[in-house]
Amino acid sequence: METIRLNNMQFHSHIGVLPEERVVGQDIQIDVEMKTNFKQLVTSDDVKDTLNYGLVFDEVAEVVANSRDELIETLGAKIIATIKRHHGEQLDRLIVRIRKLGLPIDGILANVEIELEG
Repeated sequence: METIRLNNMQFHSHIGVLPEERVVGQDIQIDVEMKTNFKQLVTSDDVKDTLNYGLVFDEVAEVVANSRDELIETLGAKIIATIKRHHGEQLDRLIVRIRKLGLPIDGILANVEIELEG
């Protein structure tokens, strides 16, 4: 089994429960972990024989850009659905982690993170 990870993809989003989160927006980080069985990886050097992570990045970026959800859990579910729609036949396991940075919480907190598996 091969693992491909896209780590700390950074986006500015307009998701959140509070009005200021939806208007001003905030920075988020997203990790995508994809496990797949690629027998060709040891014999081929062609991108068509693997899961093209450049396409996955573009798909995640598009979902974030179009999202106005309140919950990062909903955003995560949309990201999973999009990746599975385009690459599902190549995936054995898919994990998405989303971190909200700079939270409007009165206290010291680096971020909040959710993890979804699909």
